[in-house]
Amino acid sequence: MDSTAKPPARERILLTAHDLFYRQGIRATGIDRVIAESGVTKVTFYRHFPSKGDLIRAFLDYRHQRWLAWFRDALGRHGGHAHALVPALAEWFRSADFRGCAFINAVGELARDQPEVVAIARRHKEDMTAVIADLLPATSERANLAGTLAVAVDGAIVRAQYDATPEPALQALATIVAALTP
Repeated sequence: MDSTAKPPARERILLTAHDLFYRQGIRATGIDRVIAESGVTKVTFYRHFPSKGDLIRAFLDYRHQRWLAWFRDALGRHGGHAHALVPALAEWFRSADFRGCAFINAVGELARDQPEVVAIARRHKEDMTAVIADLLPATSERANLAGTLAVAVDGAIVRAQYDATPEPALQALATIVAALTP
């Protein structure tokens, strides 16, 4: 197989949309730009994604899979316990392409016009919370504590988006994790 071959059209469209939607915003990114940057025709685009809504849902599904795989891996690299949340998120917050949570951003942009985006974001956050729960001891408070830590993670993500550096968000998250877990 030729290693220089382009990925299939659907994959090119999805990867292009992922990068543009995450970097520029969903509303700010028009279909024509996705088509141009992915190198497909309008006919090809609409064959794979009959509407921008279909592309948005595919983007969020792709982002969900990609981000959760990264999250699990990063937590494992940092010890696989609740205190791993801070160094794992520090990796992401300090990366050049960090633009916050794609799901929080999508809800902010689209919740009124596309309520299915809220449902998709809710499922993502439930799955994130389940990953956090796996870091905690099996006690009767595990689910509640995981939910609390998930809210703290979301708060840290939002704060890291608007502060000059991610350090205040990471310090606050470290304080919360230390206060709630052994």
